[in-house]
Formats: sequence, structure tokens, C-alpha cells
Amino acid sequence: MEQASTGQLGPLPEFLRQATDEVERIVAPSGDKVLLVRGYALGRQVLTDKRFSRAAAVQPDAPRFNDAQPVPDSMMSMDGAKHARLRRVVAGTFTTGRVSAMAPAVERLVDEHLNRVADIGPGADLVEELAAPLSLSVLCSLLGIPLDDSARFREWVEVLFDITASTPREKARHRLELIGYMTDTIEQKLQRQDDDLLTTLIRAHTQGKMSRPELLTLGLTLLMAGYETTAGQIGLSVLSLLSDRETHDELRAHPELLPDAVEEFLRLTPATPLSFPRVAVEPVELNGVTIQAGEAVVVSLLHGNRDTEVFAEPGQLMLRSRDAVHLTFGHGVHRCLGAPLAKLQVQLVLGRLLERFPALRLTPGPDSVVWKDGLATRGLSRLRVEW
Repeated sequence: MEQASTGQLGPLPEFLRQATDEVERIVAPSGDKVLLVRGYALGRQVLTDKRFSRAAAVQPDAPRFNDAQPVPDSMMSMDGAKHARLRRVVAGTFTTGRVSAMAPAVERLVDEHLNRVADIGPGADLVEELAAPLSLSVLCSLLGIPLDDSARFREWVEVLFDITASTPREKARHRLELIGYMTDTIEQKLQRQDDDLLTTLIRAHTQGKMSRPELLTLGLTLLMAGYETTAGQIGLSVLSLLSDRETHDELRAHPELLPDAVEEFLRLTPATPLSFPRVAVEPVELNGVTIQAGEAVVVSLLHGNRDTEVFAEPGQLMLRSRDAVHLTFGHGVHRCLGAPLAKLQVQLVLGRLLERFPALRLTPGPDSVVWKDGLATRGLSRLRVEW
């Protein structure tokens, strides 16, 4: 397996930089011991094997990986029938066909943000003016939340995803503010018949398909998980594009290759480097290592995406020639529902940047690219460009 280059990937925690074995016991940021799985095939096995439980991983006595883990009544923390019941409620919204129908509306949002970038001029920050507000605008539009409230959401969500810089008290305060806002929004929508995803979830609740706490948590989950990861992935993909002039020029000449390029950017620089932890409910042997019941396992999606057994020349961006599916969105029943929508946003951003700013490049100087630190996801806090 190829060792991931920190130059390409930005700062990585020590346990990801130094891991060498396919299955290795590490000390998580929480201080608990967990097992890190690095191989593609073994990773897919962990993500689909029912002996590794998400529900067990959120129990009070389970080993913790960090403080940015879903709550027990989140869809992402459920197994089996409970998980399938909630997933069915929202799955139809994220089909490839439904997401394709959203493309014109998303493209309008992309252009609105690029207009602001053009107005600011060279030196514009594509994280602040494009990646972060676009991701939040798309989610607010999908859920039926006023765009005027997006700034507050951004502050709340970014603090909750921060695993080192904010205090537990700050996290608790912002979590309560976010819950209060979503509760009020649901109450207002109960009196109306809006055409949005949150209203669809409310209708499912009134039909007995989910409880009131599940409704609240699911609404928050869709907003929080979709915002931080997509904003991060947009920024990382634009950085990859601007750092590879050959690919940049080829995509300008052959825009039909954009979908392939997006898949490669997702594979090479995932905003989600790790899966959520799972806990073994019985002893399981992986690659000669016996994982005891009660032990936690995380999959390095980043390393799986660069497995030489699956991807030839894994560190190279290749158009037209990849067949295997990367692990950035996970695998199995918990594979990210929002994957089609995230890919649509990345593809539209890259395509419109290539069209509108053909000479786009990073602003010279060491401060043009700043990586976020202390987050559960990877991403940039600054990406300054000129043209």
C-alpha cells in the first residue's frame, strides 16, 4: 500500500502518517485504544460486516475516537432495521435522477457565488466566498431553511465539528442553540405545506414512521453532515485542480472528462479520511489480528483509496482508466446518502471555474492556502486565488 504524501494531503494526525500495518492498534485522539484498518478490501469488509456495530460504538462505555461523533438516535448510529427505516424516509431525495433534476438550481447558486468572487477580484478567498456558503445554501434550499439564517448555522456547525479548538462548554451551548432553532423551524412547518425535504420528514413523523426526537436529529444530521464535508471537498478539489496544470488544461479542452476528474479528486484528497468507529460484538479476525468483542475499529478511507492492490499508480490522478470505486463516501448500508449531491456540487464548481476563470491560479505566497486544524473532517480555511 502506498504511503499517503502529506504534501498532497496537508496536515495529517500522527496515527495516519505513521501507520504501516493493514490492521494496527492505535491511540485515538480521545486517548482510547482503537484498531485502524488501512487496506481497501479489509475496509470494505469492516463497513459491511454485521459483527461490527455502529450502535454499539455510541454506547456510554464504548471506546471513543473523538468528540465529533453522532448521537445514539442519529441514523448514522443505528444498525439493521432501525437504520433501514429512517434511511428509507430520505433515500428518494438523493437518487441520481432526483439530484440531476436539481442541477440547474445548484448551478444558479454556483454562479451567484462566482459573481461575488468576480466582484471581489484577484485575491478572493474561494473557501469564504464559494465552498462554504455554496454548500450551506444548497442544504438550506433542500431542507427549506431560510438562507438568511445560514450564517448562524455555519457558526454552530463548525464549532460542533471542531475537535480541539473549542471547549466542551462552547460545543454544548452551540448544540443547544442549533437544536432550539431546528425545533422552532419544525413547529412552524407543521402549520404549513412547504415543498422541501424537512416537510417530507415532518410528514413521515406525522404518519408514524419516526419519533419526534428522530425527526429532530435527522434534520440536524442532514444539515451538519452535508455542510462540513461538502464544503471541505469543494475546497480540496479546487486546490487539487489548481495544483495540477496538466489536468487543468486537459479538462478545459475536454470538459466531458470532469466526472472522471471529480472521482479522482475525491479518491486522492477525501474530506472524510476515516469512517465512524464500529465496535465488534463478537471476536473477529482481520488479517491475522483478533479483534475482541467490545473493541472499536475505524477504517482509513484515505489509505484504502490508495491501495496498490486496487488502484494502479494510486498517487497519480488518472482520467478514463479507473474502474474500482473509492471509499470516500463509505461502503455498504451506511454509504453516504448525499454522495450524488456532493459530487454534483464539486463538478459544477470545477466546470464553471474552468469556463469563467480560465487563468485561475493560487495567489503567490505562503498564506494563500491555509488548512483547517482540529476538525473531524479535512479541509481548508483559506484558498486565495487570482486570475
